[in-house]
Amino acid sequence: MTAALPSHLLPAIKQRETPAALIEALKALFGDRCSTALAVREQHGRDESSFTVPPPAAVVFAQSSAEVSQVLSLCHEHSVPVIPYGAGSSLEGHLLAVQGGISLDVSRMNQVLSLNADDLTVTVQPGVSRKQLNEEIKHSGLFFPIDPGADASIGGMCATRASGTNAVRYGTMRENVLALEVVTASGQILRTGTRARKSSAGYDLTRLMVGSEGTLGVITEVTLRVYPLPEAISAAVCSFPSIEAAVRTTIEIIQMGIPIARVEFIDAATVAMFNQHSKLTLREEPMLLMEFHGSPAGVQEQAELVQEIAQGRGGQAFEWAASPEERTRLWTARHNAYFAAIQSRPGCRAISTDVCVPISRLADCLLESAQEAQDSGLPYLLLGHVGDGNFHFGYLIDPDSADERATAEQLNEKLVRRALSMDGTCSGEHGVGMHKIGFLQSEAGDAAIDMMRAIKRTLDPRNILNPGKIFTL
Repeated sequence: MTAALPSHLLPAIKQRETPAALIEALKALFGDRCSTALAVREQHGRDESSFTVPPPAAVVFAQSSAEVSQVLSLCHEHSVPVIPYGAGSSLEGHLLAVQGGISLDVSRMNQVLSLNADDLTVTVQPGVSRKQLNEEIKHSGLFFPIDPGADASIGGMCATRASGTNAVRYGTMRENVLALEVVTASGQILRTGTRARKSSAGYDLTRLMVGSEGTLGVITEVTLRVYPLPEAISAAVCSFPSIEAAVRTTIEIIQMGIPIARVEFIDAATVAMFNQHSKLTLREEPMLLMEFHGSPAGVQEQAELVQEIAQGRGGQAFEWAASPEERTRLWTARHNAYFAAIQSRPGCRAISTDVCVPISRLADCLLESAQEAQDSGLPYLLLGHVGDGNFHFGYLIDPDSADERATAEQLNEKLVRRALSMDGTCSGEHGVGMHKIGFLQSEAGDAAIDMMRAIKRTLDPRNILNPGKIFTL
């Protein structure tokens, strides 16, 4: 079952026994909301990564913080792993039960608890999806801007410190989470942060939990910043003669301080995948997909400045999508990029990866990495939230080909090493999971990893919270 894993991931695979007494206790508490059915376990034992590991021993569907606390208390007593599960859209093996245990599904905790429009805050349960949240608060004239592409759960977005297409203007989950309710490894329920916009009181436990990938606690409630819906929104696509021209245009836009809301790079082959999957007729050339927010006059001014910059780099076919329907069609195609890529090579799996570098190094990093991918002969997906120096590859491999998997992993390693050499990071938004454990070690260094391990051991002495992720103990 673990043969599909690269050798450097195998040390994380240390299956633990799940006692029958624990399963019986969970079934007594949760009835049919504790399932040991193979189909349910297998559904919760895989994500959008290409890795194959055994499924969890059981799945519990929690409906409240108190129930999450009960599950953790019992699993702590038996030293059995607990893996939080939201929408299942993670990319780096975050929710795989690499050491066995219980998958804790919080998708039924999906209520918007309170909206404080005057303060621009909203409090939700972790199973609320980003689309659901925006649908439920749109009557107030507010929206939540963080958009990782997939319709991820808010709890999962906190756990992985997600960002996405709007991050260049609105920031990431790190900047937009004000407070949390968290259940600890032993089952204690605690709160971090408040609805106040700033605080200098004590350690910042909220930021500690945001990005911890379920290894320090299970998030059961989230208070978020929300924003007024822009008075005017306009989107545009612009094609370029080369990848470099598109990327250099992006760098100039950012360095000039133009407050663009979204600027997505898509390479020519990926545009072709979009056209095939979403029935579009975009020019199959390197492309920027952009969006502008603000007043009608402000949006027009931003767009004119960007168009001027693009034309100076050979940009052409600057096409506007001003109506909501046109914008939705374009962004839906962008959000379905992963599925478009998978469809382009039936039966394949994608080894997905991302890096983020300082904007001044973006062109060098992206161009060198694109050339390597092209030279490899593997088909691939290439796009990025280039306004903040973040881009993504998806290497499309035959899952039965050891050679193709090895090639993809080599490309991934070269990409990450290059980003680190440019003072970048091994992941801008996917997170570490199990796939990038070794790269985090290189990026952070032994002293920082030792400090992370010390925090983990203090908060989770029995190592039951999503073990085998971020680093090994």
